[in-house]
Parts: sequence; C-alpha cells; structure tokens
Amino acid sequence: MSKAPTSTLYRQAEYDIDPVYLNRWSPRSFLDKDVPEDVLWSLFEAARWAPSAFNLQPWRFVIARTPEDREKFYPFISEFNLAWCRKAPVLVLILSQRVSDRGDNLSHAFDTGAAWGFLALEAVRKGLITHPMTGFDMAKARETLGIPDEYAIQALIAIGYQGPREALPDGLQEREQPSQRRPLSSFVHEGVFGRKPAGKE
Repeated sequence: MSKAPTSTLYRQAEYDIDPVYLNRWSPRSFLDKDVPEDVLWSLFEAARWAPSAFNLQPWRFVIARTPEDREKFYPFISEFNLAWCRKAPVLVLILSQRVSDRGDNLSHAFDTGAAWGFLALEAVRKGLITHPMTGFDMAKARETLGIPDEYAIQALIAIGYQGPREALPDGLQEREQPSQRRPLSSFVHEGVFGRKPAGKE
C-alpha cells in the first residue's frame, strides 16, 4: 500500500483518533500521474459501504478519467479551480437522488456526504489526495452531463497523487497546507443548544 501524505506536523487532535482523519486534507497540487484502476475503484468500494436511511444509498458518482471526459467537465468549472485541477487525473461529480419509491428522501444529502467521507478517507489510505469543490456552474454541469432533475448536484472532487507546492500558481502556494479546525467546545452542545459540555466551559 502506498504511504499516505502526512499532515500531523500541522494538526493535533484533542483526543485519541486514528491518524487517517488528520492526514486527510485538500491539496491543490496534483502530479501528472494516472491512478491505477484497482486503486480508483477501491475508493468507490469504500463509499458503497456508507450508512444511509432505509439503506436507500442515494449517492451517484459521474467520473471523468479520460482526457476526452475531463474536457467535458472543464467548461463548467470556475477559472480559479480550473487553474489547478486540470492536472488531476480524475474528476468526479457527486450527486444524490432526492426521491425514492418511498417519496422524498429527506436525508439524501446527509447520506451522500457520508459516502464522500468514506471515499476521502480511503483515498488517504491509498496514498491519494482529494479536493472537493462547489466552485462550478451546477446548471451547466447538469445540462452537459445529462443529469435528471431527480438528482441533486452536491460537489465536484479532484482525485490523484499529490504534487509539489511549487507547481501551483504563486497565489496558491502559501495556502497549500492542512487547515486547522475549531475546538470541540465551539460546536458541541450538551442538553440544549448553547450549553457547553461539562468540563468544556
């Protein structure tokens, strides 16, 4: 197995967790290197096992891994994101099915987010990087790729191997490091909204 990029020099957990969570971040520098098919499919295999309400599994992935398919994606990606994601060997549009034979699926986005999380963590295990984006024209993506209205467009992700920071445009090089997170006490409430957990005041 490939060694995953390490970011624990930048990040420290408050409590003991597996390092895979700290090592997952969103670089923008990609190597011009293809992802082997078995490695790529292992990411979607991980996503397949995410939990979902009533086991509806509402997630769908439209992948572009050939030059011809990636060219279809480029026109709906913002100029800012296109400046760095052109080197990514795989682009994936994440969709969620809004309806099922039960009617409206109120947790379609929540469940699809879980599948994306599983995919992103498996990517780290395989020595890959992922970068999610919402900076693209969703209406144009829907039209270009023929996505039916019953599917919500959630995000676009780039997948590949991490490249050097120096390969990015000057304005992005300084941002090419793992970001920090808020402390637990800032987002966990106990009993009622607004009450900090005991011992976290």
